[in-house]
Amino acid sequence: MRSKSFLGARQASLDWGTLGLIAGVDEAGRGPLAGPVVAAAVILDPERPIDGLADSKKLAPKRREALAERIRADALCWALGEASVEEIDRLNILQATLLAMQRAVAALRLRPARVLVDGNRLPVLDVLAEAVVGGDASVAEISAASILAKVHRDRWCLEIDRLHPQYGFAAHKGYGTAAHLAALRTHGPCEWHRRSFAPVAQWRGDER
Repeated sequence: MRSKSFLGARQASLDWGTLGLIAGVDEAGRGPLAGPVVAAAVILDPERPIDGLADSKKLAPKRREALAERIRADALCWALGEASVEEIDRLNILQATLLAMQRAVAALRLRPARVLVDGNRLPVLDVLAEAVVGGDASVAEISAASILAKVHRDRWCLEIDRLHPQYGFAAHKGYGTAAHLAALRTHGPCEWHRRSFAPVAQWRGDER
């Protein structure tokens, strides 16, 4: 799908009187130098509230894992969407993130009446949607989505660490830490590194 499909998207103003299910959407993995960007969409069950939902970045790993299990068990439905490294390099990270969000919403078993997305940009959707800055800390559905996306991507990093232990993915989760940059300088990028990101291109001698 061309990146221009996601540019300049206009959404109808959200009608807060609309009845129906609310889905929260958030992503994990925009900043790292490697791996897919992951989005999650969650519709919570008002009859089964989940205590302790918060921005996934503010939670300890064990707490995130425990909450992720609760969300998967007690939410009305949830889904994940990804955009690959190749899509990130081809579209750019913003458009790839919006694509992952679009895929997550499309994969939901139930159709929401409205979608609340963390941040200030919206993917193209066929339902009412609103961007909520700081939504991962203030909207339960978005908090739940942030937790599922973060846990899924962290687990991916652990798997890749087993295949490529020289990079230390288990520790830095793909972010551009000093240790990660040193590994890139020594070993060059692997197939999971984002070639369009300057710190990766730099060690290939083709920074652009």
